[in-house]
Amino acid sequence: MVNFLSSAFSVFEAHSESSSPVACDKKSIRSRYAKWTTAVRKAVTGGSMRRFHERILGSSRTGISNSTSDIWLLGICYKISPDDSFVDFPTNGGLADFENDFSSRILMTYRKGFTAIEDLKYTSDVNWGCMLRSSQMLVAQALVFHRLGRSWRRSLQKPLDQDYIDILHLFGDSEASPFSIHNLLVAGKAYNLTAGSWVGPYAMCRSWETLVRCKRESSDFENQPLPMAVYVVSGDEDGERGGAPVVCVEDAFRHCSEFARGQANWTPILLLVPLVLGLETINPRYIPALRATFTFPQSLGIMGGRPGASTYLVGVQDDKAFYLDPHEVQPIIDIGRNSVEADTSSYHSSVVRHVALDSIDPSLAIGFYCRDKDDFDDFCLRGNKLAEESNGAPLFTVTQSLPKPVSHSNVLGDSSEVSDSFEALPSNNADDCSHEDEWQLL
Repeated sequence: MVNFLSSAFSVFEAHSESSSPVACDKKSIRSRYAKWTTAVRKAVTGGSMRRFHERILGSSRTGISNSTSDIWLLGICYKISPDDSFVDFPTNGGLADFENDFSSRILMTYRKGFTAIEDLKYTSDVNWGCMLRSSQMLVAQALVFHRLGRSWRRSLQKPLDQDYIDILHLFGDSEASPFSIHNLLVAGKAYNLTAGSWVGPYAMCRSWETLVRCKRESSDFENQPLPMAVYVVSGDEDGERGGAPVVCVEDAFRHCSEFARGQANWTPILLLVPLVLGLETINPRYIPALRATFTFPQSLGIMGGRPGASTYLVGVQDDKAFYLDPHEVQPIIDIGRNSVEADTSSYHSSVVRHVALDSIDPSLAIGFYCRDKDDFDDFCLRGNKLAEESNGAPLFTVTQSLPKPVSHSNVLGDSSEVSDSFEALPSNNADDCSHEDEWQLL
């Protein structure tokens, strides 16, 4: 879009020069148009990119409405009193606590001026990196829960918390940072993840799975950049073609065991659930269940938003979702491991934006973080209840184990052994992505 506008401006400038009859008039017009095009280019490529996106894709609203309904933000309920002041920046009661919580969530936005990605010459992710940034926010939130706890709030006092700085360092914009977009693009090549191109939630989840596995294999168990197993819940082959994804307890156990390298039976686990909940628009049958996921204590929110413009949805109230917006262009910041005095304000936002739940893109991914086995068991109980109350439209289901595959020869009475159930589970190898269904790449 930026290139298109730049080209249009160039043509306009050339036309204005050729149509001026007098040399001095040409110079005057050229000067005026140069200032105008410079201002527009600055607006398009600078901090106004988000507003430009909103004009093209539909405006979103900021602030809190005059509703007194409860607000759910990543598993925490905020009771809104009729006496609260409903303004853009809450100042008292439940709204003040909500705003403090919201502004403490880590924000990842477009950045400019970073080292070129491989040999592709990209030094910014403007216009194509919003899904990558949304996914970074969700994973960063998992790390905040793991290392700092759900009750953590951002402090303005220096020095800053070392764990907080360590988390920001992981998502820096260079190959040196384990979870940079540079490394995500390399890990996601098998899923058509490329600089300059938009990618969908399913491919994004699989790219994270691959990246975390690569980092795990190159690090010892005690120094994992993401100290938790990653489980992409996408069901078996039949489920991915028509049914809800299946959270399999045995599969989760296997992921934890592999992550721990046999040193533990259970570890913290990050569950990513990519979904397609409709064609052009989200099917309204799914909205109540989607809203309910934010009430889970394990909730990490949702990677999703408007078509082609991903955001990070973190909370709900009534029929709207609150989100963090990656569509703001900011210069890179080098957050090193010792940057406890750094200015980290660009990683947070107090502007509360919201969008109607029924207007979000049907292709999305939900995240959950379970600290231990008890936490995972609680998640499974909540997941089962959610499926039971879904009126036949569950987001996902939960089972102890997946059924063993039955071959045609077994049906015909052949006595050959049925393969073990784990062999029927989806492979975690990136090389197998060629066998995935087409819709998963949306």
